[in-house]
Amino acid sequence: MRGPIAPPQVPLAASRAEVFADLVQDSVERLERRWPQLADIDFLVLEVPRLDGRGDQPVWEDEAVPLGGTIPAGDGRRARVVVYRRPVEIRTKGRDERAALVHEVVVEQVAELLGLTPETVDPCYGED
Repeated sequence: MRGPIAPPQVPLAASRAEVFADLVQDSVERLERRWPQLADIDFLVLEVPRLDGRGDQPVWEDEAVPLGGTIPAGDGRRARVVVYRRPVEIRTKGRDERAALVHEVVVEQVAELLGLTPETVDPCYGED
């Protein structure tokens, strides 16, 4: 038998990248209830951080691989929060653990953009 295992409307057919993007979106929606100004921020999922300075993506400069980054607003574009899929996936074992880490990364990056502590952005931050 050849062809897809499941029809496209079934969650099994979603790619790992699509499932990850959904985790980021779920996290953003949780935070938007408390922080409506997040509607003015773009949230992006990229595979890995860049090593060079091309483009407007944050550049990886430390020895530790970042899980996310921020790009301040400027030149007519909105502020951006970036979550790096592969580094997050490598550090997690299952969907629940991955969802928790994604939320933690999103909270940390939003806190950086807003100039707040992660605990202010999400009072449940750090509770496991």
